[in-house]
Amino acid sequence: MNNICGFLILTSSLTVATTCINTPTFALENQQQIPLVDISKLTSVSQLSDVKPTDWAFQALQSLIERYTCIVGYQNGTYRGKRAMTRYEFADSLNTCLIKVQKLIATRKNSLSTKEDLDLIQKLQAEFSSELATLRSRVDPLESTTSKLKANQFSFTTKLEAEAILTVANIFSENTADSDDNRDNNAQLDTNLVLAQRVRLNFLTSFTGKDELNLRLESGNIPEFDDSITGTTMTRLGFDEDTGNDIGLDEVYYSFPIGDKIKTTIAITEMELNDIAEPINPLASSGNGAVSRFGRYNPILRSMDGTGLGINYQLNQSTDIAVAYMANNAAIPTENNGLFNGNYAVLGHLYFRAFDNLGITFTYLHGNYAAGGESGVNLTGSTGSLSAHSPFGNVATTANSFGLETSWQINPKFILSGWVGYTKTKSTVTNDDADILNYAVSLALPDLGGEGNLAGLVMGMPPKVTSSSLIADKDTSLHIEGFYRFQVADNISITPGLFVITNPEHNANNDSIFIGTIRTTFKF
Repeated sequence: MNNICGFLILTSSLTVATTCINTPTFALENQQQIPLVDISKLTSVSQLSDVKPTDWAFQALQSLIERYTCIVGYQNGTYRGKRAMTRYEFADSLNTCLIKVQKLIATRKNSLSTKEDLDLIQKLQAEFSSELATLRSRVDPLESTTSKLKANQFSFTTKLEAEAILTVANIFSENTADSDDNRDNNAQLDTNLVLAQRVRLNFLTSFTGKDELNLRLESGNIPEFDDSITGTTMTRLGFDEDTGNDIGLDEVYYSFPIGDKIKTTIAITEMELNDIAEPINPLASSGNGAVSRFGRYNPILRSMDGTGLGINYQLNQSTDIAVAYMANNAAIPTENNGLFNGNYAVLGHLYFRAFDNLGITFTYLHGNYAAGGESGVNLTGSTGSLSAHSPFGNVATTANSFGLETSWQINPKFILSGWVGYTKTKSTVTNDDADILNYAVSLALPDLGGEGNLAGLVMGMPPKVTSSSLIADKDTSLHIEGFYRFQVADNISITPGLFVITNPEHNANNDSIFIGTIRTTFKF
């Protein structure tokens, strides 16, 4: 039950007053549940901390509390009289207070007992009789449904969130990409239309109401359109997952607050850096955002995942700071693996809200990739050229990455975003070095053509080796993407999308590659 407010006209004082009574929770969706104080315990308006003598309704509240005991407040001593209400809520409020007044009249314990007042009360009850009847018809089934849910709920502490993606996709080009200048090395690209799926089940558990334990099970057969198929990783979809339809534990982490400003996250397995340094790009979601892997967010945040510790600190209302340590193969005890001797990364991330509609993030990432480690070297999260993926081959490598991301909501239906990422990397075996650059600009158009819809455009350059003591990428690839998400129902969306890679592998000798897909997302 929640506390809501209504208006009552009392002829004895000719005052329009605000009354508060109990009403079912369906009237206040998404409101914090705060227990109500016993009506008999509220005897003075001074017991309500947010009601001041200067408030326009102070005298009316004082009269209703002290003369009629017709008001209830919250256990935290507040009244919250500025809330909005529906006509049904008004009717229920009025009825409760009128019943209280009638009892006072019947017992003659109050000076209100005049024939005029009683006539007015009966008139008001008659006027709102239809609303009261409708309200009762809604409350009774709601209470029955609530009882059934309590008796059959999955868990008192755990809720299930699920996402299923069904997609058809195809690749269009004559030949595969190759980093070599000799086009004779390019194999013919022979692909067929695919129909595939990915399913995620998230079990979210809270023990205190403020913490969260997340266990994710995942299964899928959506192929990775990478270099084994197209000759480049630039062509990967943003929601691919090929486990051969085997079910696996994809993500385990536990987050909890320390005080009011710090959230700590302990990741057991498969957590990504973007879970700590959350992108502000509105197209970042794999199930509802960009259809490509590169188009979702800055690739430097893809350079490490696994086990680690993250801390998010709210410095003030406009500034958040995140730090994290992540290791690729913390559970493997062999040489060049483990928590500190294998692939690992240290993250620093600053999010600053310059205005309510403008956000800017700064990211620094130091990565270490051990020679012969289980996961090898992958500096771009499989989004750029093969040269940028591992500039010196699978040898011990260090990398320092810097990222800048911004998102500007020009109006509620027009959001302009973008990022740039730069990586300075060095081989610890040969002292060779290389510079890697990527950037993108995106446009999001929420609710275009209907509520819940989203149109998106992305244009940028996938990670490219701009300079190297060995071999740099000589040309420039462009990633150009467009999609439209049509919200069929609250839990179902269909997203046709297309993106093209020009000069794949940053090589002008390669033909452009087109990837088309229709992604259908179910959430429940």
